[in-house]
Amino acid sequence: MAGPIHVRLFSTARVALGRPSLDWPAPGGGVPARVLVGELARAYPPLAPTLKVSRFLRNGRYLRDLDETVLAGDEFAVHPPYGGG
Repeated sequence: MAGPIHVRLFSTARVALGRPSLDWPAPGGGVPARVLVGELARAYPPLAPTLKVSRFLRNGRYLRDLDETVLAGDEFAVHPPYGGG
C-alpha cells in the first residue's frame, strides 16, 4: 500500500476547513487533480467555494493542467488567492 495523498491547505482554505492539512485516500493509479478537487469539494462543502478560485501545487510545483495525475505519497497544496500588501 502506497499511502494517501497529503493535502495541505493555506489561507482561506485552511480557515474553511479548520485545519492545515488532511490525508486523502489515493487509488492505485493515482487520480487526476481535477477529480481530486471535485472529491474534496463534495466531501467538505465549506471548502468548495475556495477550491473554485485556488491554484494547486503537486510536490511544490504549480499545476498547469488539472488533468495531471496526483499519486499516493504526493503532496497536493491548495493556494487560494492572497490579499494584502
